[in-house]
Amino acid sequence: MPQISDRGHTMPASPIRKLSKYADAAKARGVEVLHLNIGQPDLATPPQAIDAVRNFSGEYIPYSHSAGNITLRKKLAEYYNAIGIVISYEDILITNGGSEAICFAYYSILNYADEVIVPEPFYSNYYGFTTETGARMIPVRSTIESGFALPSIEEFEKALTPRTKAIMLCNPNNPTGYVYSRNELEQIRDLVKQYNLFLICDEVYREFCYDGEHYSVMNLQGIEDNVILIDSFSKRYNVCGIRIGALISRNKDVIATSLKFAQARLSPPSLGQIVAEALLDTPQNYIKESAKEYDKRRKFIINELNKIKGVRSPMPKGAFYSIVELPVDNAEKFCQWLLEEFQYEGSTIMLAPGNGFYTGKKLGDKQVRIAYILNIEKLTKAIECLKHALAVYPGRTN
Repeated sequence: MPQISDRGHTMPASPIRKLSKYADAAKARGVEVLHLNIGQPDLATPPQAIDAVRNFSGEYIPYSHSAGNITLRKKLAEYYNAIGIVISYEDILITNGGSEAICFAYYSILNYADEVIVPEPFYSNYYGFTTETGARMIPVRSTIESGFALPSIEEFEKALTPRTKAIMLCNPNNPTGYVYSRNELEQIRDLVKQYNLFLICDEVYREFCYDGEHYSVMNLQGIEDNVILIDSFSKRYNVCGIRIGALISRNKDVIATSLKFAQARLSPPSLGQIVAEALLDTPQNYIKESAKEYDKRRKFIINELNKIKGVRSPMPKGAFYSIVELPVDNAEKFCQWLLEEFQYEGSTIMLAPGNGFYTGKKLGDKQVRIAYILNIEKLTKAIECLKHALAVYPGRTN
């Protein structure tokens, strides 16, 4: 029988989706599954998006330019300029979600066995994307005790080798909810400049900062050609399914090289781009109200979690995630048990096992990532489920 590739064997399964078959089986048994495992909010998509689909009048759906529709790129450049990120539409490449933007960035700057330094825990798919390229992800550990603050610059320097090509950040951070300050980013800037590295930053959640302002890496002075920004429409407007993201860089070689990969996949989704362009007319109040709602959910669930004996979670500063430490023998085993064997008043919860957000799997074996993307009523039900689950779980540790 023909063999699967080494790359296929080393490609990690998503901790966010790997337990989906158990959730499907629970639903088939009539159990309500409360999804805290995935960043799919329950807020209504702006009507501009729905209307753009309903009002599409073309006789056929064509390919777009490989870099994305010029009208969308120009309008998106206006959005960035309005928030103080001064760029041209020629600095933007429209992608199939933020995921493809990261892949194009990696394909464009990384050779086989090159290394990318990333604070750990990190968004699990970063590890998969580096695996695809044959590169290596080198973690610099942040801790729950510090609220997952940026590790010291000395720790980044210790991780440097002759193969180091880039530093990857997510700000606000998924999965921790930490927001890197301007001072922290300027320390990274100095390191990037000193060692001539690329700085890739995923800023998908920039509008969702609750305890201060967001500072973009695009505004760091002196490393303009080193910076690659990753963005997406998915979370800002709750349109995860349109799969429209963007790679942004003032480095013309990065854009030109990424465009070659974009041409190989032909074009980003045409209907998705029509929706995205319409979304840029969404009143700013939509995003402000969304942020206000997430803030309310954040405070509720983190406070409730920390009331449960043996449970610990720092208060996230942004995005809509948190890493939660549980009094269990193994978090992945617990997450599967929740779906296979537990229910409380007809409901259970689905969580993302923490080990998938670390390179050293044991580091997250008592942690889960939660996404507080459900309304307060459902979050209340989820908390009750967790309390009762921990009370009867055979592998509880204290």
